[in-house]
Amino acid sequence: MSEDEHAKRGIDLDRPNAARVYDYMIGGKLNYAVDRMFADQILGVLPNARHMALINRAWLRRAARFGAEQGIRQFLDIGSGMPTVGHVHEVVQSIDPASRVVYVDNEPIAVAHSEIVLEDNDNAAMVQADAEYPDEVLEHPTTTELLDFGKPVMVIMAAFVHFIPDSRDPAGLIARYSEVLAPGSLLALSSGTWDGQGEETRRTVALYEKSGTPLTLRSADELRALVNGFEILPPGIVFTPEWRPDDPLEDPPEQSGGLALVARKER
Repeated sequence: MSEDEHAKRGIDLDRPNAARVYDYMIGGKLNYAVDRMFADQILGVLPNARHMALINRAWLRRAARFGAEQGIRQFLDIGSGMPTVGHVHEVVQSIDPASRVVYVDNEPIAVAHSEIVLEDNDNAAMVQADAEYPDEVLEHPTTTELLDFGKPVMVIMAAFVHFIPDSRDPAGLIARYSEVLAPGSLLALSSGTWDGQGEETRRTVALYEKSGTPLTLRSADELRALVNGFEILPPGIVFTPEWRPDDPLEDPPEQSGGLALVARKER
């Protein structure tokens, strides 16, 4: 792709992009040299980073499956990133092919490849929008066509809110999405945390500061404050591998570097 084509698509190759870095970490190929260089810097100070990304992706699949098993048939995946094997639509449509999924991301490569992957799937689509502006997402024609907010929806924010500092009011952002949700809707959220972490995490956060995409890691109590108005379901706010694991844990859960929860809107 030429420089003009990159610019036309809104792809900035001067800075690493969080979605593309994450894609590289979990073994994807939808990334550029600038992303790989930054990811390798992270791995230099946090050798477990690739494993942490894979653990988060595994949690995402378990959370989506849980939502489908609870009877949810509509899913809104905020900051969905790159299309990968076992993404939300594959998980939930394996339970009910009529399940509908709207992915949201503002990264052009994620959007372009998602559109290709979902081309023949009438019940799943990608919306290119900045999820920090909920009206852009909720009023998008694709969203309104696929999702009926008069019925329960599962909103997924996997590794999303730690890119939103307190100054940009993540609690208010979540509340805005919550406003349109019917009772019985679910919110699945995961985030990087300081809890149980060491010097490697501090150095990783410093690298992200220099990249122009700073991280705001949060404790369990801070995440609880973000989901005020939701009932947090068992097992509560836990390290990602502890959230309804499929198999016995082999490693200390704090090595995941992240916390996760699923919560229900009661009214």
